[in-house]
Amino acid sequence: MDSSWKKNLYVLWLGVFFCSTAFSMSVPFLSLFISSDLHVTSHLSLWSGLAFGITFLASALIAPFWGSLADKYGRKPMLLRSGFALCAIYILTAFVQNPYQLLAVRVLSGLLAGYVPAAIALVGTNTPEKKVGYALGIMSTASAAGSIIGPMIGGTMSRFFGYRETFLLSAVVVLISALIAWVGIKEEKFNRNNARSHVRDDLKQAVSNRPFFSQLITVLIVSGSVMVLEPLLTLYVLDMGVSHGDASFSSGIIFSAVGVATVLAAPQWGKIGAKYGYRKTLMIGLIGGGIGNILQIFFHNLVGFGILRFVYGLFFAAVYPALNALIVQYTTPDFRGRAFSLNQSANQLGTMVGPIAGGALGGVISIPFVFVLNGILLLITAVMIRMQDRKRAQQSLNKLA
Repeated sequence: MDSSWKKNLYVLWLGVFFCSTAFSMSVPFLSLFISSDLHVTSHLSLWSGLAFGITFLASALIAPFWGSLADKYGRKPMLLRSGFALCAIYILTAFVQNPYQLLAVRVLSGLLAGYVPAAIALVGTNTPEKKVGYALGIMSTASAAGSIIGPMIGGTMSRFFGYRETFLLSAVVVLISALIAWVGIKEEKFNRNNARSHVRDDLKQAVSNRPFFSQLITVLIVSGSVMVLEPLLTLYVLDMGVSHGDASFSSGIIFSAVGVATVLAAPQWGKIGAKYGYRKTLMIGLIGGGIGNILQIFFHNLVGFGILRFVYGLFFAAVYPALNALIVQYTTPDFRGRAFSLNQSANQLGTMVGPIAGGALGGVISIPFVFVLNGILLLITAVMIRMQDRKRAQQSLNKLA
């Protein structure tokens, strides 16, 4: 492991980068695809929310099963399975003819995908203990870097060639991720004679580990709050007066702003977290992200919106690296692979609820007020974490007394 973990880290960074690029090239523009190519005019925000959310529901339900297989057979097979499956799914998406077919393909995506979580789990379980936090911090920049490049490529492709062609290009890009994992990854040998764990037992162990279980709740809330806005951003760009033809390109720039901020800020937050504590950086990220969303009510032009999203990204960049690092702190090495699997389920549940809630809210109240509600949720989460810390500190003092 001493020599292979660094190679795995660099190779998987590339794999996650290409996978995230493929995702952010096409999926953020589903709302526009549904409107322009599938000709949906009524309840557009609700259809957009369903198209986003149903994938993550399927993924949340199936993730413990894939996690159990990964613990027995290894995470490299999971990388290959998900990478090649995603390639086929992007191709299928390019040929759907109505929103019902799109929903069916999105369900398949949730059931068969999972490249990024599998890569993070492999890094988390095949890296020396003292290097895990560093490695996970590096991995967090791969998704962010992909989220910078992807929307720019996807916005340009969809503008000049079309959304279907963009899905086909995403298939080619994600295929690179699968080939990278196939050729470049070396995983520590797994003993396939070991019995597979049962999901019920894993859940019991997670519930009995209070800090870890609280972490799962936080992951669910945070991922849901982020994805509330995902199906609404392109629609909000249209509301600002941008023409439909330019909406995908302008939205791509907005999506990339958060990614640029994350790449710039995440390494610094990682250093701060290692020095002062990851729970502190987590709270700073939540408070900064919450305030950034609330301030959206005062910005109603594209330039101001882009700047605000960039500043929001500078603060929110602290959140996910801190969450992953805390999972490492709260779990033992023998449970860590399953812990990341349960973390994925929590993440996907939040990612499923968020777009559906965002789509429903977007049809009832104005989009800026959805930003405000999202910001309030992040602030409440930060307050809850602070209260938990005070309670634990008081309990420690009582024990000493």
